[in-house]
Amino acid sequence: MQGNALRHGAKLVALGALFLIPLTPLIVVNNFYFPFITGKAFFFRILVEIAFSAWVVLAIIDKEYRPRFSWVGASVVLFVGWMFVADLFAVNVEKAFFSNFERMEGWILLAHLLIFFFVSSSVLGRGQRWRAWFLTSIAVSVYVAGHSLLQLAGLATIHQGSTRIDSSLGNSAYFAIYLLFNVFIACWLAITERIQAIRWALILISVIEGVLIFFTETRGAILGLVGALIFCSLLALITLEKKQRYIAGYVLVGLLLVVSSFYFARNTDLIQENRIFKRVASISLADGATRFTIWSIAGMGLADRPVTGWGQEGFNYVFNTYYNPSLYNQEHWFDRAHNTFIDWLVAGGVPGFLLYVLLFVSALFLLWTRSKFSRSEQILLTGALVGYAIHNFFVFDNLYSYIYFFAIMAMIHHGSSISLPRLEKLRVLDNAHHPVLTAVTGAVLLVGVYAINVPGMRASSDLIKAMTPSKDGVANLEAFTDLLKHPSFARQEIREQLVSTSVRVVGNKEATNEVRTAIVLLAANEMEKQLREHPGDARSELQAATTYRILQQPNKALEHLNSAAKFSPAKPHIYIQIGLVQWDIGDTQKAQEAFDIAYQLAPAFPSLATYSAAGHIVNGDKEGADGILHNAFGNTVVDQGILVNAYYLVKDYDSLSAIWKLRVDHDDATEHTWIELASLNFLAGNNDGAASAIKEAKRRFPKSIESIDSAYKQLQESTESR
Repeated sequence: MQGNALRHGAKLVALGALFLIPLTPLIVVNNFYFPFITGKAFFFRILVEIAFSAWVVLAIIDKEYRPRFSWVGASVVLFVGWMFVADLFAVNVEKAFFSNFERMEGWILLAHLLIFFFVSSSVLGRGQRWRAWFLTSIAVSVYVAGHSLLQLAGLATIHQGSTRIDSSLGNSAYFAIYLLFNVFIACWLAITERIQAIRWALILISVIEGVLIFFTETRGAILGLVGALIFCSLLALITLEKKQRYIAGYVLVGLLLVVSSFYFARNTDLIQENRIFKRVASISLADGATRFTIWSIAGMGLADRPVTGWGQEGFNYVFNTYYNPSLYNQEHWFDRAHNTFIDWLVAGGVPGFLLYVLLFVSALFLLWTRSKFSRSEQILLTGALVGYAIHNFFVFDNLYSYIYFFAIMAMIHHGSSISLPRLEKLRVLDNAHHPVLTAVTGAVLLVGVYAINVPGMRASSDLIKAMTPSKDGVANLEAFTDLLKHPSFARQEIREQLVSTSVRVVGNKEATNEVRTAIVLLAANEMEKQLREHPGDARSELQAATTYRILQQPNKALEHLNSAAKFSPAKPHIYIQIGLVQWDIGDTQKAQEAFDIAYQLAPAFPSLATYSAAGHIVNGDKEGADGILHNAFGNTVVDQGILVNAYYLVKDYDSLSAIWKLRVDHDDATEHTWIELASLNFLAGNNDGAASAIKEAKRRFPKSIESIDSAYKQLQESTESR
């Protein structure tokens, strides 16, 4: 009796935790850093840990719950096991294992997915509870999709941007792949549903969520949906019975007609005037140039470490080392290749990539050769995996797409697995030891949940408090000081936010000099610790340089900037920063050299030309500067702050006047803009031009004539006194 009670209780705990996992997309913890990501991740991890503890008890007291063998299960174990090895050899081992708040991945996520795989296959597989689990997930998706419909109607806020729906996932790409899985899962559940009302409801859900994918404007998911539908139609045409093949043929022809018609009409007004259609139509080799460049960078990184790769979260090192200056107008710091297959190739080397591909291959092979699913079910589940794979070719993964992927693999694993004799032979724990087993498992669970999750949850919450602007900066200083005393993963993120907050506090007029200095010193010291713990990161070097620029220690700033250039030698942004520091300390010759390097690295970007030209201006080479500007802009009058500073330094008031003539023509020009133009004309010795500017100012701003006349009088007196 006691054994049955423990078995029943453990089963209920495991099932309860597993059936709460579909609620993960709803979890948004606003007082956590990255609230749409961290809350979901901690929620999933804790539920998996609870389910795992209950499963361990079940496996010890009941042989039926012990792990079983299949090739998809072996593939999952090999993949997660290899990534453990690869992460041990990572450039940043800590980050490879524990990731950060923005991603919440690392090997710790893979470990939880592995546990979820075996627990769900054992617990949900017994009694065929998979259908109920996926129905629960579909029910949750109805709520999530409903939220997105409110976003479309303008009744709910879109969190990322202003037009691409993201529901409670906070990211349109994450929402898109969530919908993509649900389209095929809902169809799979529909064809096996006996109750007509539920069947049609599932079909309706599938159609609505399929349409919503287009409103996410996520091209990878759209391609995944269309590609998977075409692939499913082909499979149906080849494998189903005669009547069903006819239907599949009509569907396939219809899909091909829609796709081809869209392609040939892609440049018409009908397509180009619709935001969603235009974005889909923009899919092309030319539009993918940025991604292709990033993928080529990944290839160069792979050549350096082909076996173990760079570890999870290691792509930023590859991106910096092999940075292509053609990406200058993109993000400065990519941490993903925007291709999940390439991400695993970089993270785990060739073995990691092959094992990741093997997950798909083994799942599809067993689905079609060993599973008990009907042919129609096989086709729809294949569609989910194919659509996911196509999507992953253009986008990086996220928590809930991982959950769906591992859930489908676990379901296939259970249906095609065999028992492991060695595990079967292990004796069942007798009833007398059940209280001890319960106590030990409960204690380990509590310690594990706390150690794995609570410090990170606390740090995520405390980081939000530390970042929140305070009246005089004291609260920020105290919060960061306390936060950094308590070890947690994601320390790099915490330290980077400290740097950003210190910049803001320095600009806070109500903060005392002592507080400003203290928080910047704290930031500098923490970035030095970061670099000692994890050297070789150009991003951290730049963060450290920022703190020393604020502290007015240019030599220390240059030391870190030069290190950043060493680690990322082709990044123009770094040389611009070097040039600005040299500019500040008055070494205009070295500033010009740095600016010239930046421009030479990426001459296609006119903004870099302005820095190079400014360097030439302050070093007396006006002709060279004009040549640079003319080549970049087609003229020599360019309104950029660095050029304005340069002209002021050399007292080239004629060039400044020319820039101000551009400014007074702007719609936002005020009387002060005209007065500044008059002042520059006075300085250039053009008194007539000054008078003309004042006259025009009074004409345009008749209500300010008195203040304009007063300003003009002061300018005249100032000119006469000189």
